Amino acid sequence: MLRVVVCVSGGGTNLQAIIDGIAQGAVCNTEIVRVVSNNPGAFALERAKRAGIEAVCVSPKDYRDRELFEEALFACVEEATPDLIVLAGFMVKVPGKMVKRYENRIINIHPALIPAFSGTGYYGLKVHEAALKRGVKITGATVHFVNDGMDEGPIIMQKAVKVYDGDTPETLQKRVMEEAEWVLLPWCINLIAAGQIKVENGRVTVSE
Repeated sequence: MLRVVVCVSGGGTNLQAIIDGIAQGAVCNTEIVRVVSNNPGAFALERAKRAGIEAVCVSPKDYRDRELFEEALFACVEEATPDLIVLAGFMVKVPGKMVKRYENRIINIHPALIPAFSGTGYYGLKVHEAALKRGVKITGATVHFVNDGMDEGPIIMQKAVKVYDGDTPETLQKRVMEEAEWVLLPWCINLIAAGQIKVENGRVTVSE
């Protein structure tokens, strides 16, 4: 059974997609053992509680400095003894200590086709605002492993989404979530649980 900790900062729609995927059997041999948020007001915490999943908030406002916050976050994750950490809209840079400890065991969902519109400053609606400003015809979402860089880890899977005339950042965000994010993230977790994902020389291979 794959033990998963999900880290999230906001509404938790990707968390819900994972919860639903497990409940419906699309994600096999997987258990969410803890949901962690840096935001005490995150609706994701309520989603976790409703699903009977332990929900914990580790807020930077409760700590004197960044170092103490990162230590507390690391300890909170470590305590749950996860096999996999899923960043599902987590607006905190993962501490280097955690990246090293869980090498190739932390995945992130990004609302664009990396390397486009990724890296520092590209998050939430800002990604879709930049895509529309550039005039792209195709966008999408990417699931990737997390390394020390920002959105630079090995790419596991991507899914394209069409951009339409008249799209706003909000309509595009909704389409990317519905057509790509909520599909890709559970799918990738299922592949990892099945042992079908391998990382070699910075590249991901998916076995049958």
